[in-house]
Amino acid sequence: MRISFDEKKITVVGLARSGVGAANLLAFLGAKVTVTDMKNQQQIDEFINALNPEVSVVLGVHPPKLFESSDLIVVSPGVPSDIAPLRTARELGIRIIGELELAYEVLHSAFQGDCPGVLAVTGTNGKSTTTALLNEMLRCGNIRTLMGGNIGNSIAAEILGLLQNPASAHGLQYIVLELSSFQLDTIDTFRPEGATILNVTPDHLDRYHQMDAYVESKCRISMNQRPADFIVLNADDPITPGVVKIINAGRTPENVPSVFYFSRLQKVEGIYLDNGLLRLNLSPASLSRMQKRMNASVNGALLDPETFIIRGVHNVENAMAAALMAYLSGCGTDGIKKALSSFPGLEHRLEFVRELDGVTYINDSKGTNVGAVLKSLEGFKERVILIAGGKDKDSDFTLLRPLLKEKARKVILVGAAAEKIGKAISDVVDCEMAGYDFGLAIARARATASPGDVVLLSPACASFDMFTDFEDRGREFKRMVLEL
Repeated sequence: MRISFDEKKITVVGLARSGVGAANLLAFLGAKVTVTDMKNQQQIDEFINALNPEVSVVLGVHPPKLFESSDLIVVSPGVPSDIAPLRTARELGIRIIGELELAYEVLHSAFQGDCPGVLAVTGTNGKSTTTALLNEMLRCGNIRTLMGGNIGNSIAAEILGLLQNPASAHGLQYIVLELSSFQLDTIDTFRPEGATILNVTPDHLDRYHQMDAYVESKCRISMNQRPADFIVLNADDPITPGVVKIINAGRTPENVPSVFYFSRLQKVEGIYLDNGLLRLNLSPASLSRMQKRMNASVNGALLDPETFIIRGVHNVENAMAAALMAYLSGCGTDGIKKALSSFPGLEHRLEFVRELDGVTYINDSKGTNVGAVLKSLEGFKERVILIAGGKDKDSDFTLLRPLLKEKARKVILVGAAAEKIGKAISDVVDCEMAGYDFGLAIARARATASPGDVVLLSPACASFDMFTDFEDRGREFKRMVLEL
């Protein structure tokens, strides 16, 4: 029986992709939906135009009475959970969930025994690439999937599409999701059959304020998992032992999910880098615990990372996590190998733009935190001219010092965080300020670079001081570079 929200008064807070997806799904299911957003119509006109005509819209204010009279409140990821109207609603006992939880509950209600499994990817860095690569591996292994979440369409919009065209769900085996910490903050029953936490490095501390709270948010991806489910963790990440403790907290040993690892540095149960090759290592006992009937004889080398189209040590880690998840989800090694040897990577993730006068230009606009920039820098043997800066997320830029000293010829700084970054690194690397002039930053990088160098846009910051989002920033970088 399909879940019904007939005549229920539901408020959706925040109108972007998630808000539109949730509002339209709820309207389809019979709810009386009102969307509220603090922005004005001009700022979010494209999202308003995408709404079901029966959805009401309130802009510029979050009316307390709207929240207090709701039967359910659905919060978009970008909305902090501690705003006053939400605090009041909680005190009144009104249920508050996110778009992810809504979509998951509707999915299980609508498809019940024929429900596809969920594979979920989170982490500070590498989520989008790993999600897309996992989806490609499953596709190459003849496993039918649907991909969404923080990549592509909102999951609520995808579920609405399945409900509107039930035949499209036939044969669907997995829904592959990229999930942010903000999305995980508002789950309740959400349970992925397979999950990964790729890494956890300082990010979004302007919202979480403490690293412990951010780590706990990421660990929520596993809070409802069962022994037959699995989670893949990064054995090389120093935070992983703490992650395991959080995952196991309050559970008896027989009730924890099956834990596997990936590593570039050591042999682990899962997948690891061995003499330059990716190697599967899965014990029959662990597979039996998951009720998996797989042939352990497949353990061995999968592929040489030198054959990957995507580059960088971080992409070796992304590939290992995706390959292990794919295999544990029933994908054969042929499909995994085919995807690894053909996957081109994603826009704005160490994306090659052009070579000009012997200098390579790379767009890594998705490098919105310090950890991402460190991974990017680590993968370059060439000297780098780094373009960085933007809206600070309360980051510690001193962590960049060792690699910048080793690899960077110069750092060109832009945006609101330029002065803070400069104070943190200018004694170990030559820095130049370009204010809010992105074109000037690119021009100065070109003037500095010599043949064989790399000009790398990897900002270590959010984009909102100068651009709509990281995609807008990356596309402007590419446009300007291609016009040089």
